[in-house]
Amino acid sequence: MKELVEVIAKALVDDPSGVVVTESTRDGETTLELKVSPGDMGKVIGKQGRIARAIRSVVKAASTRENKKVNVEIVE
Repeated sequence: MKELVEVIAKALVDDPSGVVVTESTRDGETTLELKVSPGDMGKVIGKQGRIARAIRSVVKAASTRENKKVNVEIVE
């Protein structure tokens, strides 16, 4: 899942080297934290959060196929 979020985020931003995804697991639930450069934050979130919601939907669909629970958080 981590790689999936990285690929999507790097395709959206102007500075792909600023994309960092960290993964942590707690109580059987995986959390992916996505960090991007401050100038690219709007591109990852999108108008009214549409792109962020789309990223979460794609990850949720992929994690459901693997019977896992994965959350995506976008942090500054």
